[in-house]
Amino acid sequence: MSDRPGSHPAARAGEEPARRRGTHPAGVLVRLGDTTGTVADPAEDVRGRRVLDGAGAELGTVDDLLVDGEQQRVRMLRLKHGGVLGIGAEVSFVPVEAITATTDEEVRVDLDRERVSGAPRYDPDLADQSEFYDSLYGYYGYTPFWGPGYVARPWPYPGADPV
Repeated sequence: MSDRPGSHPAARAGEEPARRRGTHPAGVLVRLGDTTGTVADPAEDVRGRRVLDGAGAELGTVDDLLVDGEQQRVRMLRLKHGGVLGIGAEVSFVPVEAITATTDEEVRVDLDRERVSGAPRYDPDLADQSEFYDSLYGYYGYTPFWGPGYVARPWPYPGADPV
């Protein structure tokens, strides 16, 4: 829950938790928009904000947040990018560890367009999401949140404008 020091924005108690867990240590991430949950502090809800790389180039928009059903922490951003008026838009997932700053209108990440566009694609037909999680964290080079040595970063992230 976000009332713990150093936690990521998290869903409030009472939301529908993930009902199934895979054999992977990450369990199952659920889209916050598919639950009755909300971000505990509305100021920390980055959905709808533009995502920019370090140089200020727009990468897309935060479409949703993927939440760890067990610990109730946001683990990934779901980005929509490309297309025209939402038609033909692609979806990419970015671990929250990529966030370098947030404002009321933007989220900055330490990734560029090519990196995000080349990320492994999610296959909703996968019964076990573990291959996707492993390949995504490996691709971006971040320590996975279920891995040894992982330390959750404080929210808002260092360098972020206070919201």
